[in-house]
Amino acid sequence: MAGNNPTTSYYIQHHLQNLTFGHHPEHGWGFAHSADEATEMGFWALHLDTLGWSIGLGLLFLLLFRKVGRAATTGVPTGLQNFVEMMVEFVDNSVKDTFHGKSKLIAPLSLTIFCWVFLMNLMDLVPVDFLPMLAQKVGAMFGADPAHVYFKVVPTTDVNATLGMSLSVFALIIFYTIRAKGFSGFIGELTLHPFNSPNKLIQALFVPVNFLLETVTLLAKPISLALRLFGNLYAGELIFILIALIGLWQLPLHFPWAVFHILVITLQAFIFMMLTIVYLAMAVEKH
Repeated sequence: MAGNNPTTSYYIQHHLQNLTFGHHPEHGWGFAHSADEATEMGFWALHLDTLGWSIGLGLLFLLLFRKVGRAATTGVPTGLQNFVEMMVEFVDNSVKDTFHGKSKLIAPLSLTIFCWVFLMNLMDLVPVDFLPMLAQKVGAMFGADPAHVYFKVVPTTDVNATLGMSLSVFALIIFYTIRAKGFSGFIGELTLHPFNSPNKLIQALFVPVNFLLETVTLLAKPISLALRLFGNLYAGELIFILIALIGLWQLPLHFPWAVFHILVITLQAFIFMMLTIVYLAMAVEKH
């Protein structure tokens, strides 16, 4: 990293800071040179490392599956074709067991979510110093101070990425609810449950309470979906960074944690996919 002997706090903060581009009130458009400058750039600042890796890995998934789909054969399949077919069958069975409505979007969406989130999580296994140091060398070639070149590799350790995905799922929840039950049915779910009464006067008194409870429940879905994925991957990345600070004992400790983290990476991708399917299944269920 930048500097010959960076302090522990500096080392950790440098690894956890995104490459941020935006408009600074004093310096205008450009890259943030510190966490404070990134904060001062405000809401519309872009995390270029998160965007780059997430888009790149999404394209990798699309191109890989497209290549396998175009080259698929009924004869002896390749190992890659076997793997893709296994993934498609696994996701398809998960959707059939959970989602009982009619939609051609759910299975492709679920496959995309699982593979995309898994690939983004998988970047956590790349040695924590390798790509950030490479980014610093590239930045130095263009005259940038290496100490001010930040580069986070794992998109899912950025809450903006996980919240962006969960808000997309939230939009689909609203869309499928209104499509299946109509706008009046959607409003009815927010105001007539969980408390109801045959007496219209009492029911009218329940409406504000029901609306408050159901709105909190509805909004908790995307927030919990985003924070669960972010929290688990952020913690895993932080442990890798702390292991890297140990020095000579880094490799013996890095390997067992990496092996265990493979389970975390896969499990978090699966949970994000399954919760998406469950939430969309709940959206089309008629009470």
